[in-house]
Amino acid sequence: MSTVESQLGIASRALAPYAAPYAPLGVVRRPGQLWNLTVYALITIGIVAIAYVQFHAIVPRVLAAAAKRNDIRFIAYLGVLWTVLGFLLIVVRSILWVLYRPVAAVSAEQAPSLTVIIPAYNEGAMVLNSIESVIQADYPADRLEILVVDDGSRDDTWPHILEAARRYPGRVTALRHERNRGKREALALGFARARGEVLVTIDSDSVIERGALLALAGPFRDARVGAVAGKVMVYNRAHGVIPRMLHVRFILQFDMLRAGESVYRNVYCCPGALSGYRAAAVHRVLERWRSQAFLGSRCTFGEDRAMTNFLLDEGYDALYQRTAVVHTVVPQHYGKLCKMLLRWDRSYVREEIRFARIVWRRPWWTRALALFDRVITNASFPVAYSSLGILPIVIAVHPAIVGPVMTVMAAMSLFQVLYYLRSEQSLDFLYGVLYAYFSSMALCWIFPYAVVTVRARSWLTR
Repeated sequence: MSTVESQLGIASRALAPYAAPYAPLGVVRRPGQLWNLTVYALITIGIVAIAYVQFHAIVPRVLAAAAKRNDIRFIAYLGVLWTVLGFLLIVVRSILWVLYRPVAAVSAEQAPSLTVIIPAYNEGAMVLNSIESVIQADYPADRLEILVVDDGSRDDTWPHILEAARRYPGRVTALRHERNRGKREALALGFARARGEVLVTIDSDSVIERGALLALAGPFRDARVGAVAGKVMVYNRAHGVIPRMLHVRFILQFDMLRAGESVYRNVYCCPGALSGYRAAAVHRVLERWRSQAFLGSRCTFGEDRAMTNFLLDEGYDALYQRTAVVHTVVPQHYGKLCKMLLRWDRSYVREEIRFARIVWRRPWWTRALALFDRVITNASFPVAYSSLGILPIVIAVHPAIVGPVMTVMAAMSLFQVLYYLRSEQSLDFLYGVLYAYFSSMALCWIFPYAVVTVRARSWLTR
């Protein structure tokens, strides 16, 4: 047996825990229309209940405490203002979420030429699963090009890529950096070599469902669309509490927030796990995206949000396509989760600052909704951390507020996961409630640390 064959065999056995990529917990039950209407009704009831508790029990007590303490008055009033605006944001997002409809997929006859780019670094056997999912996708073979870029891996990733190229000659092209240069550079190599009209990026730890490519190509029939985000679900959700919690959070991020953003054609981040881009648009911004710097530091991560911003800046729209589904591997342990979230938050800070300039060139109705969303969302960070600081003082003045505060926390977490039930009729929604408490206690330090270390360049998980 050759060295490559031996490496492939060992790595394939190591991948055994992930043998069932699409439904690790069994067949996912897709809700019917009656269930969807029930969820909509529950969300409406939840919004009414939250409004009652916030404005009947909490806000009056905070204002009463502020009237007695000059030192907390400004923060208290600011917190009340944010509470009102935050409630309005929930209502607006919910309405947009209900209004969202995915674009129809293209037919095989209408399918444009498409290039899938898979950047890989130390991914081992998983990259072969990713490639196989693309090969098995419902897309005309004569219009599908697959470029797999090994970014200087030090494990057996390259032999797996070569094996895929051997199995599918003419369909899979193996590219390689001799040394690790970063995901952005790996994608840039793929973008430069691609021949398709539509460029699709898939992470090497992710697998797509069969209809994902036809669905992702659908929105590009509209010449105004430059980027399309797929729906991200968790591949290894059966392997621990953290993946189960993240699966619920991902559904909320992609099937609630991005659905609403798509209605006003301004999805803020088309994710690396699965996104499509108009090739002509990418080539217009490629060199600027590749050499992007922030505060004098070269940008190495956050390439997905950065590309989305560049295309929005060029005047293109960004949509979300619910029917284009990808399953991605997520961290199973606290340390790796923190590193992933820290990297995401650093890029979030950087790209939010950039978007604050871009938003003024968006169409007026998109601009209005985007400003409403981003101002309230970003105001929540200083308000939330300030509120945590004055909470003990408010409790000292009005001890009875503890009950309503805890009630609101529980109600808000339960309310948020109702959106998950629109996507999956599953008791896994309870992991979303657990994540709310987990994040508030164990992850609250990450965003402030990301802000003060925003210039950092390390990928952390590489």
